[in-house]
Amino acid sequence: MGGDREPIRLGLAGLGTVGAGVAKIVRRNAAALAARAGRPVAISAVCARTRDKDRGVPLDAYAWEDDPVVLARRDDVDVLVELMGGSDGPALAATEAALDAGKDVVTANKAMLAIHGQALAEHAEANGATIRFEAAVAGGIPVMKALTEGLAANGMTRVMGVMNGTCNYILTRMEHGGLSYDDVFAEARALGYLEADPTLDVGGIDAGHKLALLAAVAFGTRVDFGGIDIEGIERISIEDIRQAAELGYRVKLLGVARMTGRGLEASMAPCLVPTDSPLGQLEGATNMVVLEGDQVGQIVLRGAGAGEGPTASAVMGDVMDLARGCRVPTFGQSAEHLVAAAPARATLPAPYYLRMALADRPGALAKVAAVLGEAGVSIDRMRQTRHEAGEAPVLIVTHPTTRTALDSALAGMEGTGVVLAVPVALRIEQV
Repeated sequence: MGGDREPIRLGLAGLGTVGAGVAKIVRRNAAALAARAGRPVAISAVCARTRDKDRGVPLDAYAWEDDPVVLARRDDVDVLVELMGGSDGPALAATEAALDAGKDVVTANKAMLAIHGQALAEHAEANGATIRFEAAVAGGIPVMKALTEGLAANGMTRVMGVMNGTCNYILTRMEHGGLSYDDVFAEARALGYLEADPTLDVGGIDAGHKLALLAAVAFGTRVDFGGIDIEGIERISIEDIRQAAELGYRVKLLGVARMTGRGLEASMAPCLVPTDSPLGQLEGATNMVVLEGDQVGQIVLRGAGAGEGPTASAVMGDVMDLARGCRVPTFGQSAEHLVAAAPARATLPAPYYLRMALADRPGALAKVAAVLGEAGVSIDRMRQTRHEAGEAPVLIVTHPTTRTALDSALAGMEGTGVVLAVPVALRIEQV
């Protein structure tokens, strides 16, 4: 079946873990792909930095190109599958070359789309092409397909998720092993879980790219990575994790986006979530995305967010849609209709967890409480933990307050002379 129609021909740019995974799927599942797509799926040519590397899959049957731009322009390539990565450079050049030729692009490149997404979407539409990027957000979880198809009748009210498996691994490993952040960070690096630049992971940047794409599709806005408030997990201590557990919460690097009357609120930051919630029960390197629509309520999608198989699966899901003739605009609607949403700080009140180190002297805690009160932030719970030399660690849970009021209080604490370091402030998100 599928042999009576011309094949859809792929140009595969990038033969790392995911690229090799795509080649394996095309070779091993050829009959099933053809039957499901109604036409064969074939690789015409490939491109990578080195030819001789053993990638665990035979590549001799494919033409080789050293330049991905040349690959994108080949007459025997219908779809460019861009898996090189990087926001600019060869990945962007090859994508633009494919779009210039009116060819569709399938990519896992979240950084490129988070920064250049609007321009690329306009470029694609001007040339009768589209860009598919299921693999760029939450790996094997079909979240983009859910938003653009299954939930297309909904007005989305909130999207959120844990979308960096490395950070979730670090936080859960700290919790279960009773280990410090530095110890688990070193362990994750030794295991190869971290990017070459680890701040992409632990600094929240990788997950921030994903949230920018997720929010654009959910709310019909132009991609605006710069409008996302990003905070990494570097300051989370084992003490925070233990205290959160005693309060009935777990710490997660959580992306949250919602449209408000003031604009698009979008943040990627460590938060406390209820232990018994779906997000609170998430372990290891698994990802989870929560979608909330005005008609369907809450949908929870959970699965592998990275790795050869899951990510290659997402890439091939996009290829299969194109092979079937299923075409959706890059961000779910025409690029000219995407609105430029104003970035907004979180205005919806929420409780916050605060950890701070105070000078161990009389009146220190009273000064902090006074600053919080002056900013309109009231205290729900407060406790002091074990004293160290000259230092009194204090934990505070506030009543619901806005981030603006909390930031005002934190700024005021700098002038008290009793706060020894910048406090850790974590939003308690109700999910």
